Amino acid sequence: MTDVSHSTAPVAPVPPGPTATPTRDERLKDVSLLTKIMRRPELGALAGLVLVTIFFLWTADSSMFTLAGIMNILTPASQLGILAIAAALLMIGGEFDLSIGSMVAFAGLVFGSFLTLTGWPLLLAIAATFVVAALLGCLNGQLVIRTRLPSFIVTLAFLFILRGLSLVGLKWATGGSTQMRGIGDSAGEGIIRGIFSGNALEGPFRWLAAHDVIGKFPNGTPTVTGVPVSIIWFVLFAILATWILLRTRAGNWIFASGGDPNAARNSGVPVDRVKTGLFMLTACAAALVAILTVLDAGSTDSRRGFQKEFEAIIAAVIGGCLLTGGYGSAIGAFFGAIIFGMVSIGLTYTRFDSDWFQVFLGAMLLLAVLFNNFIRRKVTGER
Repeated sequence: MTDVSHSTAPVAPVPPGPTATPTRDERLKDVSLLTKIMRRPELGALAGLVLVTIFFLWTADSSMFTLAGIMNILTPASQLGILAIAAALLMIGGEFDLSIGSMVAFAGLVFGSFLTLTGWPLLLAIAATFVVAALLGCLNGQLVIRTRLPSFIVTLAFLFILRGLSLVGLKWATGGSTQMRGIGDSAGEGIIRGIFSGNALEGPFRWLAAHDVIGKFPNGTPTVTGVPVSIIWFVLFAILATWILLRTRAGNWIFASGGDPNAARNSGVPVDRVKTGLFMLTACAAALVAILTVLDAGSTDSRRGFQKEFEAIIAAVIGGCLLTGGYGSAIGAFFGAIIFGMVSIGLTYTRFDSDWFQVFLGAMLLLAVLFNNFIRRKVTGER
């Protein structure tokens, strides 16, 4: 049967062969720069960050954009961002983890107990906390895979289980209190603690203050003594996650597992292992946030990480992740978390009621989903 798709060509027919007609992949190379930009999943988050920045430049006190103000914004953004990047990778893989906020509280209990009740050294307590978190993440993943229940249901159950265990465990460990104190004293000092708490780059900041590059107090001490280590972890995690997604075989497996798991299995992708690994990653990200915040505060409590699972998912959606899986960006979640930090802290620099932040959460989620769908259907040509 003759292929009529080439019958309208204004040249003489050529024998069939590998160079007879351009392939679809060759034609796709000619898309415009604008189309390439619009296809990027983090576009919405970047545009949102620009708009939010313009809004606060117009309405907020100028001190918001000083070095101290920026650090105040990035500190909570970094803690949420670590969770959001892990949640983004899991969403790209086609699953959800609603237990990530409760895992922060439970990991804080586990970490504090290892330090204060057993007297373990800090490094061993940190390693053991990650092991416990990874095992619970593996359990989440295996329950989803083996029962074929939606991850929404399985992790929603663990949201309540882990929050309840945190409450009961703290009361047992402290004799009735929902807060465990003295963790900072038990952790001691040293290089390991400096990696997970306090400020980094203190020397360069003192040098900058001495040369009047940044602000300083009358006694010469810089107004900002360094970069909180949580921000360093946030940036490094974003870089690592982006590299994995865009430059490694594991990244291809994540996209394939979320896009079409059956086709991925038929192509040899270990879908079950990929998804289990992603659940373990989100649990370990929650453990990291728990360790960072517990060491900084010197204590932990049963409400640590409360509702962070929803904020992390919203930040991932703002960053371009589709709820259906197979599409998204780690750097988009990075920008989404910064938007959260800017709005939550920035409202205190304005005359607006800070309770408007709750309105912002819902509005940004809705707008992000609408924008992502518009881009996917109208610009990229996907259905």
